Amino acid sequence: MRIECTTDFVRLNGKTYTCPISAAMDLVGGKWKPVIIYHLKDKPKRFSELRRDLVSATDATLSIQLKQLESSGLVSRQIFGDKPPLKSIYSLTDFGRTFLPALQELTRWGNQIITERGQFTRKSVNSANNSN
Repeated sequence: MRIECTTDFVRLNGKTYTCPISAAMDLVGGKWKPVIIYHLKDKPKRFSELRRDLVSATDATLSIQLKQLESSGLVSRQIFGDKPPLKSIYSLTDFGRTFLPALQELTRWGNQIITERGQFTRKSVNSANNSN
């Protein structure tokens, strides 16, 4: 029996959704959340490391996305130090790691698309254009 068809709506964290995929996409959807999770999958990272990994994301965007991932329980933030500048380390929670099989499939699909329809390069288009 398919669980998602047993009711008209689902609820999660006080929100109502029309289907489980809506709830899941609310947690990990958008341009940056899956990318952040991808870059945290192997090891915890500082904000500055994530910033280097997400070259076209602004500091504000990265900060907002990390806060949303943290509030949904997918990412945790550990703060070190008692005087600014504080050192923040971001890592996936156990709940965040439950997304990794889906992320792996998205990565596999992305690799297939690039192999068939695009190309792998060493520089981004933006980097190449800025170097002129």
